[in-house]
Amino acid sequence: MKELLSGNEAIARGAYEYGVRLASAYPGTPSTEILEYIGDRYPEIKAGWAPNEKVAVEVAAGACYGGSRAMAIMKHVGLNVAADPFMTLSYTGVNGGLVIVVCDDPEMHSSQNEQDSRNYAKFAKVPCLEPSDSQEAKDLLGEGLRISEEFDTPVLLRSMTRISHSMSLVETKKRMEGPKEPGLKKDPMKFVMLPAMARKRHPVVEQRLVELKAFSETFPYNQIVMGDPSIGIIASGVNYQYAREVMPEASFLKLGMVWPLPEKMIKDFASRVKKLVVIEDLDPFIEDAVRLMGVEVEGKERTGYCGELSPEKVEIALKGASSARSVGAIDVEIPMRPPNMCPGCPHRATFTALKKNKVYVAGDIGCYTLGALPPLGMLDHCLCMGAGIGIAAGLDRSLGELARGKAVAVIGDSTFFHSGMTPLLELAYNGGSTTVIIMDNRTTAMTGAQPHPGTGYTLRHEPTITANIEKLAESFGFRRIKTVNPYKVKELEKIVSEELEANEPSLIISRAPCALLKTGRILPDKPYSIDKDVCTGCKTCINTGCPALEFVKIDKPAEGEKKRKGYSRINPSLCVGCGTCFEVCKFDAIKEAS
Repeated sequence: MKELLSGNEAIARGAYEYGVRLASAYPGTPSTEILEYIGDRYPEIKAGWAPNEKVAVEVAAGACYGGSRAMAIMKHVGLNVAADPFMTLSYTGVNGGLVIVVCDDPEMHSSQNEQDSRNYAKFAKVPCLEPSDSQEAKDLLGEGLRISEEFDTPVLLRSMTRISHSMSLVETKKRMEGPKEPGLKKDPMKFVMLPAMARKRHPVVEQRLVELKAFSETFPYNQIVMGDPSIGIIASGVNYQYAREVMPEASFLKLGMVWPLPEKMIKDFASRVKKLVVIEDLDPFIEDAVRLMGVEVEGKERTGYCGELSPEKVEIALKGASSARSVGAIDVEIPMRPPNMCPGCPHRATFTALKKNKVYVAGDIGCYTLGALPPLGMLDHCLCMGAGIGIAAGLDRSLGELARGKAVAVIGDSTFFHSGMTPLLELAYNGGSTTVIIMDNRTTAMTGAQPHPGTGYTLRHEPTITANIEKLAESFGFRRIKTVNPYKVKELEKIVSEELEANEPSLIISRAPCALLKTGRILPDKPYSIDKDVCTGCKTCINTGCPALEFVKIDKPAEGEKKRKGYSRINPSLCVGCGTCFEVCKFDAIKEAS
């Protein structure tokens, strides 16, 4: 049967069809939906969200050591977090098949960097597969499991945003179980990486790479498609589709295995074409490897290093110009639509309170990163998951009095469980006067409201433990711990002021559920209103950045009307009644919902 599936749906389907028994992941765009689809559709697979990607890989490794087929799923920056177990897994090898799915995000649609995960395959000396459509996304998941078991290696399956989120037809099949008999099997010489054992495993890794190179020459998803010999194009993934679309007459070497590369096939293809061009996003990964083979090749001088390729960009790279034609300009001034926190977002209330205290904020990855944008403008750093606490601690200790009472870290609850616990422990251990604010909205909000260890629910909405942040911080040695409802802005302002003055580390837990949660919401969904005759037009409410607030300009006051630039009003279709604007208004112009 054929179904129309996204790349992520197809990968999940592949996990089902090819006998995966366990899947673990941490949410991250563009990979998030893979585990969600597994959780929703395939109860045969044990699946759950891990606190972070390192743990996800370790859980999957345990399953594969026991003979089960397993997979771990993450976005590209998640592989950085998982690099420690990933690199040594190359040495231990597997028992059951193990595929690590990594989804890259060229153009940084929802990421803090552009990163090419193919380099990790080369670094770890493991094979890397890359699908060019949803059918291949499903099939290569199965191929990856087979290669993993045949060559005793973890396998990297690399998707990208356009493959993960685009849809194409997929031939689906029934589930088949893996070939291994699950069970506990002692083999310390293979699985215990003491130096003496690891020294014996390293030659195994090198020999395996030689065998994988030979295998790549006959791998059926590496294909030569001859056309016009005047130009030969080497491409993989979605860029193969782009190149075929804009230059269907060309000759192609389509790669489904991008590491190790089929050297003999590449040289044979190069000998049959007049000019050789590599079309690839981000790093010149294939191009550099081809050049090292002694083959003349072009690539990045045509496509560039930054951003995401598209059919138009590929056509310009191959032909020098685009055939795309404008349908004509629309003579309408469209307002800017920058990303914004939702109406009623508790993070907005927290940042509003912080703004009053004029602090320097080391931030983190999550919805609250949007606090860097105007009109809030309250984030001064955002490096990676969990970094905010360490950065604030470093600023505080190195600058001393210059940072005293000013250095604050903000981090979300899911990010805290991901990689914020260790820097919080470091802060308690090494001291200082940093104030940490955990913005606990009871979910992993930015990637679509996935549960985490602090929510009390699993991937499949089964009740489980609820990790207690207050008790955890207390066990670390924190003596100053305050929990507050962020919608009570004045109370939060007061608490922040007090904790900034403390001569020791302090923790504020700003707790209120995400405004979009279906359960646990505390918002009344009754809109506030503004008395325009009382409003002075000071824009204090507007500066909270709430999308429900609008400002009406007054060019020329009516006769007898007070002089002002305008007045604020609330869009009742957007207001959810959080009361943040009500809390900050100094003129009692905002009225509570009846």
